[in-house]
Amino acid sequence: MALVKMLASSLFFVLNTTWVFLLMIPVALVKLLVPVAAVRKVCNLVLNGMANRYNIFNAWWVDCINPVQWRIERPADLSEKDWYLLVCNHQSWVDILVLQSTFNGRVPFLKFFIKYELIYIPMLGFAWWALDFPFMRRRGGASAKKDLEVARQACEKFRHMPTSVINFLEGTRFTLDKQREQKSPYQHLLKPKIGGIGMALETMGDMFTNVLDVTIAYPQGTPSFTDLMAGRMREVVVQIRKLPVPLEALNAEGVLDRHAMQAWTTALWQEKDQQLAQLMQPAEK
Repeated sequence: MALVKMLASSLFFVLNTTWVFLLMIPVALVKLLVPVAAVRKVCNLVLNGMANRYNIFNAWWVDCINPVQWRIERPADLSEKDWYLLVCNHQSWVDILVLQSTFNGRVPFLKFFIKYELIYIPMLGFAWWALDFPFMRRRGGASAKKDLEVARQACEKFRHMPTSVINFLEGTRFTLDKQREQKSPYQHLLKPKIGGIGMALETMGDMFTNVLDVTIAYPQGTPSFTDLMAGRMREVVVQIRKLPVPLEALNAEGVLDRHAMQAWTTALWQEKDQQLAQLMQPAEK
């Protein structure tokens, strides 16, 4: 049965991705070739609408094949007309589908920082580019400043329409091996990195309505994408709380104060680690 579900899921995701990709192509080309702000704004609305429909169909299919017990706590006053900065722990590729399912229709379309290499994924890479997802390289030396400037320019585009920007502060998925390699002081988290969130604050700090602190837990074990496709995902816990935007991490010139930013993320991560220890307990039946 698991094999049948996996084959059916693969076919569904390929078909769903393909039809959205084909519909996006002409709109993305208009956006690229017509340098008129009003035209690009309309194109962005259309592209975001297509992406939202894509997320809705994916969430429907996930619920169809997975007997998931969802435990979600979120503020009741979220709005698609506001700007949000989401910070979240990261354990699996499944996290992205969980976030899309949790927030779709409640906040503006989710955008997240993506490793530049992922732009080459067929269809999805094109879609992320068309939707103005900020791609980030991870080079050192003189190239690092150039890479940050490119990502900063991508964030500037978000000022023109309500947007939710996701930042996985760990920068990669949590595993026990990575935790040991880092000598992370946290039981359920890797060390947080401040580059992405700092850049978002420098670029859009005055635009964000709130920070949304998101914690995802899988009490019955972290599912892989294969587990999701095969219908083996059982329990998902998502807790969301609204926090003030930490503008105190910017100095008078609007430049990031790295010490203040690090102190804010460290305090947040200490709370999140304690929260995860509690959430990892399976729900009572």
